[in-house]
Order: sequence, then structure tokens, then C-alpha cells
Amino acid sequence: MWVDGRRVDLVVRHSARRTLALQVDQRGARVAVPHGTPMPAVERFVAGHGQWLLDRLDARSHTYGAPLAIESGAQIPVLGHLVRLQVGAAFRRVQWCHDVGGEVLQVPEGPRRAASVVRALRVRALAWFGGRVEEYCHRLAVPVPPVRLSSARTRWGSCSRASGIRLHWRLIHLEPALIDYVVAHEVAHLLEMNHSPRFWSVVERIYPGWRAARGLLKKAAATLPHIEPGELLPQPVED
Repeated sequence: MWVDGRRVDLVVRHSARRTLALQVDQRGARVAVPHGTPMPAVERFVAGHGQWLLDRLDARSHTYGAPLAIESGAQIPVLGHLVRLQVGAAFRRVQWCHDVGGEVLQVPEGPRRAASVVRALRVRALAWFGGRVEEYCHRLAVPVPPVRLSSARTRWGSCSRASGIRLHWRLIHLEPALIDYVVAHEVAHLLEMNHSPRFWSVVERIYPGWRAARGLLKKAAATLPHIEPGELLPQPVED
């Protein structure tokens, strides 16, 4: 289908729904339509949302870009510094180590190398986040809640008095100061479950540089590496 002079591959799916809807994801562009909808009506609907569709397809070209090659010599950011990958059949498990060039992540050879790297990053993230949550809870003199990892598309973190704090595992790529801002933000919610002036005064008390960090964090998603094919990179807001 042509949209504003541009060829777009569009999958049309008929269902029992009552309205038409466009969607763009890692599989491409799709339009869901009620059974019996004539094609001219579908084309008019798509044309009416043409700019939205083209914008999402352009954004998709970044979000679903080529993944990082998991091979020896590749580098991946961890806690704000670059870690070099070593891939080889001699490695029996994923292992963090150091050599004269700095930190290294050793990865066994095989078809699931990317998944192995993600698992290693998640384990490291949970350990790091747990220690930082404990530190900021100590600053507020509040009990330390359970800490879990998140893969949310729209939030760096969340806080619930019932289930504890969740932090996006991809934060492990960022420098510690930015991770600390997200941690401080969520820990502050243990006292104020809102974004009122009282909440921000709590954040100010435990993380005085939050304004600068907040601005840097908004740009952080664009710096994250693609690790697995078809991966949805986070485009989060704070909360």
C-alpha cells in the first residue's frame, strides 16, 4: 500500500472487532479491521493515519535495529564502562573476569550466546540494584523492600508497598549515578506514593542532583545496545 508517496508493507487482519486499528511492532505494520470491511475503507483509514504510521515505522528502524554481534572483541557498556566479550568453546559458563585490558565477560560458544549475555547482565543488575536500594533505604530510615527486575517498555522503575521495588534490568548499562537516581526515585515512593512537592523534597534530600540526572536519563534509552534479535528497547519515563 502507498502512504504519502511511500510504499508500506501492510498486513490486513479481519476479526470480530468493531473498529479499525493500526499497529507497528517488530513484525511490521498491521491493520485490524472488522469482518466485511471493504478494502477502500481500509485504505482511507490508513491514509487518514498516514503520518502516524510513517513516524512509527521510522522509529521502528531504530528500536529494532541490528543487534550487537556477540563475538570476541565486541564491547558492551556495564555500569558506565565498556566490558569486552570473549567467546569460545573452552568456556563452560558465562563468567566475569579481568585482564590487562580491563573487565571481560567470557561467553561459551553456541547459538544462545546473546541469551547467555542477557542472563549474566540480569544477575549482575539484581545484585547491584539490591545494594543501592538498601543504601537509599538506610538514608531514609525505612525498611528495605523486595527488589526485582523489570523489562517494562515505559518505566525505568516502579514501587509498591505490597510487592516492593522493580527496576529495569537495562539500567545496568548506565553509569552508577544515573542508576542511583532511579533507585532514589523509587525509594522515595516508599514515603510518598505520588509526585507531589513532598515527594520531590524527599528525592532532594537523598539525591540532591536529581534534576540533572533526570534530564540525562531521558536520553539514556538511545544509548542502549541491541543484544538479541527483535529486541524491544525500552523507551521509559521515570515512573
